[in-house]
Amino acid sequence: MKEIENKESQQACNHTIGSHKSCISLVPIFNHLESEQMDEILMTAQSVSYKKGEIIYQADNQSTSLYIVNSGKVRIFRLSESGKEQLVRILNPGDFTGEYALFSESTHESFAEAMVDTAVCMINRTDLQAFLLKYPSISLKILAEFSTRLEQSEKQSTWFATEKVETRIAHYLIEGLAGGNHSEVLELPMSKKDLASYLGTTPETISRKLADLEAQGLIKLKPHKKIEIIDVEGLLLV
Repeated sequence: MKEIENKESQQACNHTIGSHKSCISLVPIFNHLESEQMDEILMTAQSVSYKKGEIIYQADNQSTSLYIVNSGKVRIFRLSESGKEQLVRILNPGDFTGEYALFSESTHESFAEAMVDTAVCMINRTDLQAFLLKYPSISLKILAEFSTRLEQSEKQSTWFATEKVETRIAHYLIEGLAGGNHSEVLELPMSKKDLASYLGTTPETISRKLADLEAQGLIKLKPHKKIEIIDVEGLLLV
């Protein structure tokens, strides 16, 4: 166990330590606090930078900290016994992972990888538990996040079990619009490989089904992973 901790400590030391003040104000579980309270949390946070493709943590490593994305993008994924990758979610600035470390000593069940150059704030378990006791509102925010993730996980499982691939894609595109994108053009937040992993299919199938939807006049594929939604009602019927 100490060996793992030393490895994580050494990994942190090998990265560039930078400013992390904005990290606390970004994350929803903290940004409702008073400025002085956020400054107090800030004093315990460590900022670590990762290059694109670097692993932030991996399955079976000891989980000792909360990781908050300050800048960049992180993908959380799992590997099956056969080695098949399953994308769990994509983290953007203000999102966090490693929350199970708040409640018990455990190991990570997934991998976290920087999709681009990324800065992460880390707060260890002991400090976080103290803040949870001092500021109970943080606990409520974390529970709200857990609820959202559980809902998304159940929805994803339902897609896998009951829906055709083209229906999964159509629902994913519609949710992209509902998630705050008010225009009719959305940009995929991940590669086709990651999207295929998230939707339980292959990149080739994703490309083929998107082309089919375009041929049906429901969407229009654009450069740079952008997709124009032409017929939302039609997508709902796919």
